[in-house]
Amino acid sequence: MRSASGGGRRSVRAKAPGKINVSLRVGPLRPDGYHSVASVYLAVSLFEEVRATASDEPGITVSLSPESTLDVDELEIPLDESNLAVRAAALMAEVSEHATGVHLEITKRVPVAGGMGGGSADAAAALVACDALWGSGLSREELAHLAAELGADVPFALLGGAAVGLGVGDRLSPALATSRLDWVLAPADFGLSTPAVFRELDRLRAAEGVEAEEPVDVEPGILAAVRAGDATGLSHLLVNELQRAAVSLAPGLRDTLGWGDSHGALASIVSGSGPTVALLAEDPAAASELAEALGHRGAHAVAVHGPVPGARIVSDTLL
Repeated sequence: MRSASGGGRRSVRAKAPGKINVSLRVGPLRPDGYHSVASVYLAVSLFEEVRATASDEPGITVSLSPESTLDVDELEIPLDESNLAVRAAALMAEVSEHATGVHLEITKRVPVAGGMGGGSADAAAALVACDALWGSGLSREELAHLAAELGADVPFALLGGAAVGLGVGDRLSPALATSRLDWVLAPADFGLSTPAVFRELDRLRAAEGVEAEEPVDVEPGILAAVRAGDATGLSHLLVNELQRAAVSLAPGLRDTLGWGDSHGALASIVSGSGPTVALLAEDPAAASELAEALGHRGAHAVAVHGPVPGARIVSDTLL
């Protein structure tokens, strides 16, 4: 695909953020096999990138960038039509009049199967990149409809910032949040299957004779703390009902959670279905100290902050 002036092949790069669930309530298993949730999502400054490059060959191909901060040689990421970014590009091609063949190069930074929505961020970035590459001209609302077809976390990766998620997490209401919150992410060297964690929660509840209630809203105090960037206030309100299921499947997470609580973190929580642990810090300096201390312990850690914007174009060039 060349420009009218004889230029090179067009390539659009987009990025989208990973997320932390600062609050996650989970309802009982529904007849459709899903669980209703009430969650507060926070987009944080750990981004996935997708470069969409026009190709003369039909179809969609995908590869992992050597610039990934994760060890791409060891990642168990499908490089076929089951990849969420490929599915996003295919969906965009269906609604684009000028779709071409395209190659997607993904730069991985968000932990894989880590409870932070890395695959969903890939999908959101792919939607935005292909929309620009093919001149589809879709509105953000139209992109959000496509995102919802791809998975519950994809609309939030598109939106970014902070939001309340209801239903299966796809019914989003943006939350006003402009003040900074600082975190340290402690990824595990293994992943956890989200469906497996939900099944373990169901098993634990059944064993205890607990009947969960359908969550209908989130704690107003959590939204107030996020809005104000009140890390101390938020530290007393963090909740994740999937955490005990994640810890049941991966007992070693207790060590990381306990370590954070005893080394200056205001609070420690498993992010989403895990196994990434998010440590809430008082400020950027405290986050840096926590990350450094975790590094001395031999653990991989990264300081991040939120809220940050959702999926957006980084560059649009001719190669």
